[in-house]
Amino acid sequence: MSKSERPRRGRDASTLTLRIWMFTGMAVVNLFVWLAVLLYLFPLSYMVVTSFKTSAQLSERNSPILPAVPVTYEYEGRNLSVYFIPAKIALDPDLAPGMPDPQTKTRQWALVDIEGGTIHFVDPQNPDAGLLSWEGSRRDLDRVFHPHWEWRNFVNLWERIEYPRLLRNTLILVVVGEIGVLASSIAVAYGFSRFRIPGGKFLFLLLIATIMIPDSITLVPTFFLYAKVMNVLKGMTSWPGIYFFPLLFQHFFGSAVYIFLLRQNFKAIPRDLDEAAMIDGAGPMRTLVSIVLPQAIPTVVTVALLHFFNAWNEMRMASLYLGVSRERTIAFSAQAFQSYGFTPEFLQASAVMLMIVPIVVLFLAQRFFMQDMVITGMEK
Repeated sequence: MSKSERPRRGRDASTLTLRIWMFTGMAVVNLFVWLAVLLYLFPLSYMVVTSFKTSAQLSERNSPILPAVPVTYEYEGRNLSVYFIPAKIALDPDLAPGMPDPQTKTRQWALVDIEGGTIHFVDPQNPDAGLLSWEGSRRDLDRVFHPHWEWRNFVNLWERIEYPRLLRNTLILVVVGEIGVLASSIAVAYGFSRFRIPGGKFLFLLLIATIMIPDSITLVPTFFLYAKVMNVLKGMTSWPGIYFFPLLFQHFFGSAVYIFLLRQNFKAIPRDLDEAAMIDGAGPMRTLVSIVLPQAIPTVVTVALLHFFNAWNEMRMASLYLGVSRERTIAFSAQAFQSYGFTPEFLQASAVMLMIVPIVVLFLAQRFFMQDMVITGMEK
């Protein structure tokens, strides 16, 4: 081997070793990420699976994880529960003399009755053999299940809670509030980002400071404003639609968080485009609609989604102003679902129905969500 070949082989070996380490490192990172995702999604998966189960499966100690129903066998006009019988019991010569050895580890027998400590079975494969008796406890046996997804849980819930009415009320609050918060937040953010306002920096800092104020502190003053000053509660008996007024009125004054996000995005858009539009004769409103907003679509969609999820899950204000009203929202009614039958499958089904619309909305808007969003004048 020549001297020139030795360094080359050394470099090839070091390159191969580096690639192996990089591949191993990426594999470990991907494995860790997938495990974290599975752990994070486990409660959601359990909720969805439980919503399709029956009460009989949930009350059974050793029921399968996936939705299933107990297997029954009709014997002498009765529906008997079928249990797994361990091989050591099925092959007991005193229990079933002359029975051939089963090919499987267990048999499936139907329980007829229990007399004291004696359990009587019947073999569905050979009912003419008569009853089979065994001294033991039923707790040592597991019931037989077969897969079954109980869609009736959602049908019963739909019929009991007036889901279409709740969906209509929630969509009214979401859509109207969406229009109000977007129009006001965009206008304020555009003013802070493009116009010189006396004391503008102080006003903007004051606006940002309101983010640190907990909502629970303003709950009582706002209720006093609506109930005593504006007499909104007195008008609820004459016009039921006034119930929604306290839930919508505040959105038409913008949100500090949304104004901050929009303002930072607007400031990142070059002012040269505004000046070019002004030379062509465009006013501030035309510049906002034709120049600024088309370049801020990802941020606007993000703000719209944030408000949508917040309004869809809002329950505290709804319980305060809609507590005595028949017009309720889905999130507020979710806490009352247990009164329709406190069963785990009903509660989980109600949670799934509560999540359907937000998931569909997020799926349709995911291509815009957080796309090229600008936070502090720099692209993330």
